[in-house]
Amino acid sequence: MGLIDNINKLFDHRIRLGMMSILVVNDDVDFTRLKELLDVTDGNLASHTKTLEKANYIRIEKSFIGKKPNTKYSITKEGKLAFQKHIEALENLIRKQT
Repeated sequence: MGLIDNINKLFDHRIRLGMMSILVVNDDVDFTRLKELLDVTDGNLASHTKTLEKANYIRIEKSFIGKKPNTKYSITKEGKLAFQKHIEALENLIRKQT
């Protein structure tokens, strides 16, 4: 097995990496908070959440609070496992280089 085999291409982008890092330690995070934490535009966040949702790494739940729409994101079991494997692969890569 190669040194970078378990590095997940979907986590190459800093926004998706940041999203997964936030979601792995929180039960769920709403759109506004995620946008603030990552300091990204609405469009940028929406684009990257679609990518992670397609891969079944995150779950998107839309609802209303009063009359305002509210979108929450949470990590799936599959997403958590994929992210943990990615982090382990990065750690292994770093250890092998020292």
